[in-house]
Parts: sequence; structure tokens; C-alpha cells
Amino acid sequence: MTRALDLSPARTAQVVIDGRSLSLEEVAAAARRNASVRLTQTAIPHIEAGRAVVDGIVAAARPAYGITTGFGSLSDQSIPPNQTRQLQVNLLRSHAAGVGDPLPTEVVRAATLLRANSLALGYSGVRPVLIEALLALLNAGIHPVVPALGSLGASGDLAPLAHLALPLLGLGSVEFEGKTLPAELALQRAGLTPIELEPKEALALINGTQIMAALGTLALLDAERLLQSAISVAALSLCGLAARRTPLDERVHRARPHPGQGVVAERLRTLLAPVPELEPVGGRIQDHYSIRCVPQVYGGIHDAMRPFRATLEIEVNAATDNPLVFAEEAGVISGGNFHGHPLALGLDAVKLAVASLGTIIERRVALLVDGAARGLPPCLVREPGINSGYMIAHYLTASLVAQNRVLAHPSSVDSIPTSAGVEDYNSMGATAALHFRQVVANVENIVAVEALCAAQACDLAGRRPNGPLGDLYARIRASIPSLERDDRVVANDITAAVTLLREGGLIAATFGDEGGGGER
Repeated sequence: MTRALDLSPARTAQVVIDGRSLSLEEVAAAARRNASVRLTQTAIPHIEAGRAVVDGIVAAARPAYGITTGFGSLSDQSIPPNQTRQLQVNLLRSHAAGVGDPLPTEVVRAATLLRANSLALGYSGVRPVLIEALLALLNAGIHPVVPALGSLGASGDLAPLAHLALPLLGLGSVEFEGKTLPAELALQRAGLTPIELEPKEALALINGTQIMAALGTLALLDAERLLQSAISVAALSLCGLAARRTPLDERVHRARPHPGQGVVAERLRTLLAPVPELEPVGGRIQDHYSIRCVPQVYGGIHDAMRPFRATLEIEVNAATDNPLVFAEEAGVISGGNFHGHPLALGLDAVKLAVASLGTIIERRVALLVDGAARGLPPCLVREPGINSGYMIAHYLTASLVAQNRVLAHPSSVDSIPTSAGVEDYNSMGATAALHFRQVVANVENIVAVEALCAAQACDLAGRRPNGPLGDLYARIRASIPSLERDDRVVANDITAAVTLLREGGLIAATFGDEGGGGER
């Protein structure tokens, strides 16, 4: 039997980092459930060994990029030893050039964790105390205010990571205890003191892919949960629409053995098995594609997510700094691990997949709302005309699909050269990550609308389901009562359905304990 994605959330109150073994679920535990984080003692010798190499370069005044030189197009400028500490402060100040709304707290927490985990590998040449200072901010609930816009996704997420790092020095703004405060004041209230950075440490803090990785990790976990919810809700729509079951026949899917297609078909069969199959209205031979091709479309989306999960599992445990320090050879190598192209390509692929999920659901919502051919009243309301029912809820799905078509444009082909042409090919991975997050949120709303319409169709057609699908229907009705005689504010219904989705409440019980990234 084909196995689905494992979406079990982390169940730990503490995350231990060593640079090598962090899971996506642990990232969500720290980001969303405030799990504490600590650095394992076994990582410290590797970190100290890398730091010793940097100290040796500074003591010998040897030219080494980012240690005794300037940065980017200024890398030919030598920095005197007595100015290396000022260089650290200047680097963070000058690179903190982001704009836009602040990133959500959960993203900032995830990025802080990921940056600390990458530094814990020992390839960045920082002191252990710097990693401990990052974790102290995280554990104290001091969250840097990080503008969302400004990263090119190559040379790392420079601008947002500079904003993330400023509070270590008592600079910038933070969110603490529900208020936005100057970082210095928040540190005082939490009993922490600013840190003075040593050579290379500022560069190590900002040269990485942690913003796009944080956005991508949390959005992927949400997308995995979203897909499982969408499969369950699709089964409820098939029930309300009296869809034919023949397209779910196991023989059909054995003949085209894509893993995800088999998973989706099997789950739909399981959910619909306890529900009596009715003769289709009008004796239809075939249903619309949006009904009979759910296993093929959803299965393709399922399979598209798997490679990106694998990419993230590598990235969250990778050294993405430049230059990298190799203590065994006492050497420093300037490379390009900060380049976000592996993430950008994966983000572009998965945001396209999730956008397509919303597109097929919008078509099925249209069938539900325009339900005359299915024996359903117009707009899924008992007295149409004086009532408009879920007419405009369908409009909403069409609007969100239209926005997703714009957001799904591939960011990874939109490179713009910077830094006097030295940085001449950039990934734009942070843009892809921000768009992916928005696409997922849009499709959450689309699935929520389908859940409302599917449950209403079951009510109006007298086809209330049994078994696990009946339990799903009951959870929907516990949060959102059936739309009876008079219209009500539909936005409230949609909000309640989205809340249910994000809590895992739209995943049918047969899926086991699968919930993606947990509550948001």
C-alpha cells in the first residue's frame, strides 16, 4: 500500500540543536508552540575549533574575505585590526535595509532557531556565546521586528537577517510581552545584556538562507495539513453531489501507479465506503473533471510536495555561510552556499502545486452553488431570491484563485544583478517563500468555503454521511450551523471553517493523527 506523507507534529517541550539533526516538526514546535531550545554540549568543540581558525587569521592579519576585508563589491578593501569590531556593527546597521510589514512572530522564531542551528555546525567561525545569545532571545520571547521585504535570496537573506541580528547588540526594535520596544529596553527587562561581536560574527549572522527556509518550512507544514483537509472535504462534496464512485476503483489507479494518486484514491474510497451510493441525478455516465479526477490532481500535488520536504530537511541542517571555516585544515574557503536557488526552485514548484489545488476546488464549489443539475437549489439556500446563500462565497474562491495565478509566477527566473555586478545571479527565493505562504493561506480559505458548501449540500439533498465522513460533517456543524431560511454574514462562517482547518478539524479520522504544523 502506498504510504502518505508523515505529518505527525512534534510532541516535545524542548528542542536540542547540534546543527545536524533538526526536524521540520521541531522547527514548528519552537516557532508555534514556544518550545524552548538549547545547544547541545557536544557541538561546542566543533564551534570553538572553527573560531580558533578565525582568531588566527585576525592575529596574523592575513587577507580573508569578510574577516579582514570588506564585503560584496568592497571585498578588496582591507580592514585594520583595530577596526574589525566596528566593522561588525557597521555591517548590521548598513544591511538592515528592509521595508514592509514585519514578518509574523512564528517566522521570526523559526528563522532565529535555524540561524543558531546552522552556526552550531562550526563552519561559520563564531563563538559559542553568540549562538547562546540567539537562543536566549528565543527562549525569553524577545522577537526582533523583521521587515518582510528586502532579500534577494542570494548572499543569503541579508537585509532581514540583519534586522534579526540587531537586537543582539541592543539595536533595533523587538516584540516582547505583546509590545514593540527598543531592543535595549527589552533586553534589560529580560535580564539580558547586549553582546559585542568579534571579527566575522556579523557576517555569519546575516549570510544564510534562514528567512526563506523558515517561511518555506512553516508554509509546507501548513500545505501538507491543507492537502489532507482538502481530501476529506472533497469526499464530503462527492457525497453532497451524489458523485459516481467508479473513478475511485482501485484497478484504475493500479494502471497508473503514481504514489500520491493511489493514496488519494484509497482515502476517498475509505471515507465514502460507509456512505450509501445513490443513483446519480439524471443518470449521468461521467462526472465533471473536478469530481472524477480528484485522485489524479490531488495525487500530483501530494507527490510535488515530497521533494520540497526533502530539500528543506537538508537546508535546515546546512552551513549556508560564506566564507566557511574548516578547522581540520585550518583553512577558510569562500564559496556560495548562501545562494537560495535550491529553495527557490522548490518553493516555485510547491506554490504552483498548492495554487492548482485551489483552482480545482473553485470549480467544484461552482458545481455546488450552481446545483440545479445535481438536485440542489441555487446558491445552496432553501429560499433563493430573497436569500443569496453561498453565492458570494463562490465569488471569493474565484478571487483567490485569480490572485494565486499571479503569485504562482516563478520567482526563480527573475534574477536582478546587484553589488556592482559581483552578485550577478540572485535566486529571489525569499519572494517565492512569501508568495508560497500567501498561496497556502488563500487555499485554506478556498477549502473552508468548500467545506461550508459541501455540508450544506448534504443537508439540502438529505445525504448526510456516515462513518468518519459523518464525524467530519458533525465537526463542521458543531462550528457552523446549517444555513436555513435567512441569510447571515458568510464571512463569519468562513472564518470559523478556517479556524477548524488550522486546528486539524477538517481531517477525517481515518487519516490518523496527522496535523501538519499544528496551530497557527
